[in-house]
Amino acid sequence: MRHPIDPQADPSRRAWMPCPVCDNARHCATCADRRNCDRHWRYLISNNGPVVHLQCPLCTHMWSLNTRPGVTHRDDTTSHI
Repeated sequence: MRHPIDPQADPSRRAWMPCPVCDNARHCATCADRRNCDRHWRYLISNNGPVVHLQCPLCTHMWSLNTRPGVTHRDDTTSHI
């Protein structure tokens, strides 16, 4: 099932991460060189610290990714006594 493109999706907020569903960039030389390709980007919907929320514009899959695994996110809403 295809999701609609998220209303928060903005082409000016992009991320260059492989889509876990369609992986449409797997044969792209630019992406393989870890450069920012003008065709294989993902919408950066939002983030919560190091966790980014992404959507693929091709297959519309949405997922979250921790860009700093093993590092805990400090919660600034907790009061410190």
